[in-house]
Amino acid sequence: MSRIGRAPVEVPGGVSVEISARSVKVRGPKGELTVPVGRGVSVREEDGKLFVERSSDAPQHRAMHGLTRSLLNNAVVGVTEGFAKTLQISGVGYRAQLQGQNVVLQVGYSHPVTVEPREGIQLEVPNPTTIVVRGIDKQQVGQMAAEIRRVRPPEPYKGKGIRYEGEQIRRKVGKAG
Repeated sequence: MSRIGRAPVEVPGGVSVEISARSVKVRGPKGELTVPVGRGVSVREEDGKLFVERSSDAPQHRAMHGLTRSLLNNAVVGVTEGFAKTLQISGVGYRAQLQGQNVVLQVGYSHPVTVEPREGIQLEVPNPTTIVVRGIDKQQVGQMAAEIRRVRPPEPYKGKGIRYEGEQIRRKVGKAG
């Protein structure tokens, strides 16, 4: 039995869960998320905990078991606490600025690049070299952060570009001389 799939998902107070045949709707103080439930997997609620069970040991059912439990846990955490990813900008003259809800990036191109947030995502710029992506859906937060990083990924020679906080850039040695 999957170690991840076997663990119950704690449902804190203030969070309501609606279980239907193919999906689970999670409502909390920060919003509402719907998690699809794969074939061969069922979800039941008991004593403020969600249990994910699979119908057989078929490889597809085993794979869906742990995945469904992880998605449910992410939904519960998302509607209670939310998720955030921080991006760092490094490079001379590279900066970000908030205009309304959009972020305008000056990252070495001849023009500024405007990034519009997806629905349910908030972008913050606490200082000109930091961007914080916040939201309740972990997948959407990660996707938005990846799209911002893709504007100017870090390069290996000087390390300039947009990188995740804590990301290590493998540096290359330049020309000798």
